[in-house]
Amino acid sequence: MSATVAAPGAGPGLSPAEVEERRQRGQANVVPAAPSRTFTQILRANVLTPINILLGGLLVVVLAVAPIQDATFGLVIVFNSVVGAVQEVRAKRTLDRLSILSAPRARVVRDAVVREVGLEEVVLDDVLDLGPGDQVVVDGEVVASDGLEVDESLVTGESDDLAKREGDALLSGSFVTVGSGRYRATRVGADAYAARLAEQARRFSLVSSELQAGLARILRVITIVMVPAAILLITGQLRSGAEWRPAAQRSAAGLIAMVPEGLILLTSIAFAAGVIRLGQRNCLVKELPAVELLARTTVVCLDKTGTITDGQITVREVLPVAGAALGEVEDGLGAMVAAEEHPNGTLAAIGARYADPGWQSTSRVGFSSARKWSAVAFADEGAWYLGAPEILLASVGPAASVGPAAGGTGGEGGAGGDGGDGGDGAAGGV
Repeated sequence: MSATVAAPGAGPGLSPAEVEERRQRGQANVVPAAPSRTFTQILRANVLTPINILLGGLLVVVLAVAPIQDATFGLVIVFNSVVGAVQEVRAKRTLDRLSILSAPRARVVRDAVVREVGLEEVVLDDVLDLGPGDQVVVDGEVVASDGLEVDESLVTGESDDLAKREGDALLSGSFVTVGSGRYRATRVGADAYAARLAEQARRFSLVSSELQAGLARILRVITIVMVPAAILLITGQLRSGAEWRPAAQRSAAGLIAMVPEGLILLTSIAFAAGVIRLGQRNCLVKELPAVELLARTTVVCLDKTGTITDGQITVREVLPVAGAALGEVEDGLGAMVAAEEHPNGTLAAIGARYADPGWQSTSRVGFSSARKWSAVAFADEGAWYLGAPEILLASVGPAASVGPAAGGTGGEGGAGGDGGDGGDGAAGGV
C-alpha cells in the first residue's frame, strides 16, 4: 500500500481520473524488455558458423564410413560452440540486469497529497517531490526549487553539482545533492534518458573482427577447393580398385587435413583467455571478437566519473595542520556528519570513517556548489567549517556568522574549527 504524508507547498498534481486516463493511453513509466538476443539466437549464432558447418559435414561422412575414434576432430565444433555461447549468455544476463535507476519508489503529488508509489505507477505529467539524496526517476521540468542542486554524473559523466531553477530540465538517473523541489514528468518509460542509455548498452551489434574476417576468407577458398579435391580423391580411390567405404573413408581423411582446425582452435582459445583476464578486472565482454578490437586499440578516452566509474569516494587519511589535535579534528568531522539529516557523498564517506562524538549542534549553513563550503555551530565546541581550503581561507568569517540555513551539508578538501568558548581552533586536510 502506498504511504501517504501531508503535501507541503502549492500544486495539487494529477487527480486519480487523470492518472488512469494516462495509463489507458500507455503513458505510464513502463520500460519494455531489453532488445538483447534470446538464448536460442545465441546458441544458433555460435553453432551454425562456417567452420562448424564445414567440419560438421565431414563429421557426418566419417561417422557413416569410419570408426568413431576417427571423428575426434568433432570436439573442435563442441569447443568453438560452447566457449562463444557461454560467454555471450553471461554477458546477456549481466546486461539484462543493467539499470541506471536504483530508486525502488518515487514520491508523487496527487490531489495535493504526496504519495510513495512504485516506479511503474508514475505517469506522464505527474508532479514528483524531491529531497536530498533522492534520484530523479523520469525526465522532467522543475516546477518548484528550494536551493535544488543535482549530480548528473551517472548519466552525463560530469561530476559538478548543477543548480536547478523553475523551468530547468531534469534527467532521469541524476541525484539530488542539496535542497529540495518538485518537477513535472515530461518523458516516461522507454522515452526517459536513463531508459535510453540502458537500452543502448543492451542492444546487440555484431563486432567487426579482422581476424575472423581473414579466417572466413580462408574457409571460403578451402570450401571451393574441396569440391574438385573430393571428386579427384574418391575417383582415384575407386579406380585403384578400393571398395566404396574405404574409398570414402580415405577421401574424408584427405579433406579433413585441408581444414585448418588448429588455427581455428587456437583463435578460440586466445579469445577465451582474453575474456578470462578481462573478467578478472571486472570488464564485461559481450562477444569473443571484442578482445581483438581491444588489442588493436591505441588510445582509450575515459570520462572522470559517472558512466564509466561509480563515483564513490572514501576517506584515506586526515592531515592536521600545525597545532591541531588529530583526535579533535576527527571528532569534529564525525559531529558535522551527525548534524546533517541527508548527508551528500562527501559527508557519507566521512561518516563511514568517523563516529559521532555526541556534540550538540545549534545551527548550520548548508553546502552549495557556488559557495563550496558548509558549517555547523555546536553548543560547547564552537563553529566548524568543511570545504575546499582555498575557499575557506578566503570566505569563512567568525563563528557568529554561522546561522540557520536550509539545505544539506557537505564539502570537499579541508575542515576547520573556530575555537569557541576560548578553545583552540583545529583544522586539517581530508
